[in-house]
Amino acid sequence: MTPLRWIAHFLLLLTLAMPAWADPVLPRYLAKTPAADLVPGAEGYGPIREDVPVAPILKDGEVAAWAFITSDFVSTTGYSGKPIDVLVAVAPDATVSAVRLVKHSEPIVLIGIPESEMRTLIEAYAGLDLVAEAESGGTAHELDIISGATVTVMVIDDSIVRSGLRVARALGLGGLAPPPPDTGPAFELDLDAPAAPDWMTLEGDGTLRRLSLDVGQINAAFATMGDPRAAERALTLPPETTFIEMQTALVSHPAIAASLLGEATARNVADWLEPGDHAIAVFGRGLYSFKGSGYVRGGIFDRIVLIQDEISVRFRDRMHKRIVSVEAEGAPVFVEADLFKIPADSGFDPAEPFRIQLLVQREVGPIEKVFTTFDLGYQLPAGYLRAVTPPAAPAPSNAVNDLLAQDEAAAQQALWKRIWADKTVEIAVTGGLLGLLTLVFFFQGMATRNARAFFWFRMTFLSVVLVYLGWYANAQLSVVNLMALFGALTTDFSWQAFLLDPLTFILWFAVAAALLFWGRGAYCGWLCPFGALQELTNKIARACRIPQWELPWGLHERLWPVKYMIFLGLFGVSLASLEQAEHLAEVEPFKTAIILNFQRAWPFVAYALALLAAGLFVERFFCRYLCPLGAALAIPARLRMFDWLKRYRECGNPCQSCANQCPVQAIHPTGEINPNECVNCLHCQVLYQSETTCPVVIKKLKRRQTVGSVTPRDLTGHPNVKTPQPAE
Repeated sequence: MTPLRWIAHFLLLLTLAMPAWADPVLPRYLAKTPAADLVPGAEGYGPIREDVPVAPILKDGEVAAWAFITSDFVSTTGYSGKPIDVLVAVAPDATVSAVRLVKHSEPIVLIGIPESEMRTLIEAYAGLDLVAEAESGGTAHELDIISGATVTVMVIDDSIVRSGLRVARALGLGGLAPPPPDTGPAFELDLDAPAAPDWMTLEGDGTLRRLSLDVGQINAAFATMGDPRAAERALTLPPETTFIEMQTALVSHPAIAASLLGEATARNVADWLEPGDHAIAVFGRGLYSFKGSGYVRGGIFDRIVLIQDEISVRFRDRMHKRIVSVEAEGAPVFVEADLFKIPADSGFDPAEPFRIQLLVQREVGPIEKVFTTFDLGYQLPAGYLRAVTPPAAPAPSNAVNDLLAQDEAAAQQALWKRIWADKTVEIAVTGGLLGLLTLVFFFQGMATRNARAFFWFRMTFLSVVLVYLGWYANAQLSVVNLMALFGALTTDFSWQAFLLDPLTFILWFAVAAALLFWGRGAYCGWLCPFGALQELTNKIARACRIPQWELPWGLHERLWPVKYMIFLGLFGVSLASLEQAEHLAEVEPFKTAIILNFQRAWPFVAYALALLAAGLFVERFFCRYLCPLGAALAIPARLRMFDWLKRYRECGNPCQSCANQCPVQAIHPTGEINPNECVNCLHCQVLYQSETTCPVVIKKLKRRQTVGSVTPRDLTGHPNVKTPQPAE
């Protein structure tokens, strides 16, 4: 037995010895939230129960409600991989009294979404009738989703409903009966049961189940939502056009897997699954994708979720494999075919009915969407089951299965490779920009020889960076990336997470290489979309004759350290709380101006516009004095291997032309270029060759002209010159 398995068995014994509710998080939040905030007029909380992690909320000496934290009862993991803690109060009639979001680690998911908007949505769950939810299987209420936070909202919704039902049943609230003792399943998979070899028979006997929606059904569903914008944007294709046809089957049964996918793939599926795991195959075709592309950035498939009673399983990228081919005879041609793993600790019972809930979205604004759901029900046919005697021992815990899980690096590698393949065009364009910029830097003398041509080249390049890299591809680097990288390096670092965003990965790799050759300016001066926006708007301001302010050198030099202090402050906070540091990183206006195109709450927009307005008078104001990313890149800037910018001995003493014309005042009065502040705009190299501006070049030209214009002296009669004699 390997050491890992020894540890696993030890942890199994330890886990079985633990109480049912280990280390509840409820106590830490009760001290922070007054009882009256959950139930008006409440005097306080009673003691937390020992059998269930809930605390009574007391009013007039009576129990007015029960308070609990959702993550004590159900998994509430979002994009960040960390729990989303929601404090819920449930009245004795099983009605939700109040809901409060008390802790989350979802700053990346909630980019551009005010915290207040999330809290308002969550607090609207007050009044939720858990009795109705129990009768409907958790679908009695309407799900309200904020665009840009789909997964986060769905995870919170699921956690409130499922944990509420568990608490209500455990306490017998609203007449809901406590769950019966767990005697184990009455049926289990009969692994020896055969499966039909052809697709049509598998559909007919219920091994495969189908959800088929056409355009007419989708338009009708959105028309009944009460939002006129959804109806106005109805699909214009013929109503009978297939919107999506989605089929599913339970492929953790070996015969079903072999029939659908072939013997070799079935063996791979069996090797992929750990004891207690199950898997479903999902096939799709039509206009709509059941996968979408949201999982690329966050690793969560936000359009489908498996639901069985109070259990819900949301699939992450590490629980996914792509199906290469379908082997069943007569199988239709599908656009998508994928495997999804159901972990052993989820509580999933393959013998019981379950459903795949499909989330369908429709855009109703620049960044706003409305949503509706459809269910694909599934019940494994009885022929694949057999009656069993309830087991005497409890099932293995999640901790053991996690320890015994094999490395899934191959699956994740396949995922990021597929993402890169899908982004071929974007990668090629970005690579072209980087290649062109590299040529400019290596041959900067030739590139800057013609001042006018170089000016328009730079303006064109920055425009492409702003429009393509920024507004189209959202490839705006941030100091948040650096803090996340440091956090990953100090925990369980994996390249897979960073490879999921190809353009960001390529840009960071390019920045790392550029720091060794040219310093921070390669990115800050050429590849930063917000930097490009500042420079372009400043050039427009100059064309409109808006006066330019040049700060006195002493003041300018003292403002430089501000951005370093901001960066060090953010870095220090990130050591204690990465989530808090990411919130404070809103000092960067990148999300507002680039990622969200100013479609955001007005304080963020006002802040970004104020910085751009300052940049109309002081070129690249934010870059010079406030940018924490620029500060972070400037720190290793002095490690560069070469000094590419050419200078004359006269630069700084007596000549001040470059210092006076440097767009960001990165040249000291003494002539030295400060690599920490230089953005490598190459304007000084244009001046270096200018025959109209650079005094050194002008002096050289005059010297040449003087030498070329000297009149030859008359040397007739000179003793060293032989005078020709006239011919006779």
